Amino acid sequence: MTRENILLLAASLDAHSDHPLARAIVKAGPPEATLKTVAQLEALPGRGLKGQIDGIPYYLGNHRLLEELGACSPAVEAALGALEEHAQTAVVLSSEDGPLGIVAVADVLRPNVSKVIQALNKLGVATVMPTGDNARTARSISESVGVTDYKGELLPEDKLEEIRRLQTSYGAVGMVGDGINDAPALAQADIGFAMGAAGSDTAIETADVALMDDDLGKLPAFIELSRATRRILIENIGAALAIKAVFLALALAGMATLWMAVFADVGASLLVVFNGLRLLGFKRRA
Repeated sequence: MTRENILLLAASLDAHSDHPLARAIVKAGPPEATLKTVAQLEALPGRGLKGQIDGIPYYLGNHRLLEELGACSPAVEAALGALEEHAQTAVVLSSEDGPLGIVAVADVLRPNVSKVIQALNKLGVATVMPTGDNARTARSISESVGVTDYKGELLPEDKLEEIRRLQTSYGAVGMVGDGINDAPALAQADIGFAMGAAGSDTAIETADVALMDDDLGKLPAFIELSRATRRILIENIGAALAIKAVFLALALAGMATLWMAVFADVGASLLVVFNGLRLLGFKRRA
């Protein structure tokens, strides 16, 4: 098939998906008004899409889907391997007769992602990238940004199991995701972060926190603010209990006065409120 026909069919199938790879293919394809009508469209989680165009069934998906269709060959394997070595995700368009063409999509890293990973590492946070992309792409991207570990070629249920494994190894686990495939893992994590602008509705509803402007730099800021809040809470609880304990001891000794009682009650309340207001002036460490 010609390049134009491959993109036309691929974009027609992907026009009904909000997956980042799908949006990239639609953007690279012909104008939306010229796309084909797709019938019996079916999403194949962790694999791709299936649909009929002009009565012909087509499949658009990853290497795993191609293998499940029994349509892989040494030549296709070589082509996919060459793309994956360059950190590109290969999306294969196939019919019932076999593969028709390959569309290569490359992730563009966010400008500040390396700084974010470094900031998380400085905070003592281990970073792991569980992804549905192939292992070669996952390795290349994780090495380029400094991620501690990576797991590639994961289905939604595999991501869920990976979060459970990390919880066993590390304890508390936070998960950042944006797609439907991330929803089970976001729900399992101790705290889920969804990309508020680019994320799917399912991911946003499942997560505990939504990053409204998709700024990953807010992750280390979130952790630092949370730790500062915890310190303030401990200080407030400790101060309140200490004041009550001192007043109780004075009362039992017969030395307590009215103004001491007022201070132990209202004064302690005002003290913890003013101490908590320090968080309004919170600033991230450089």
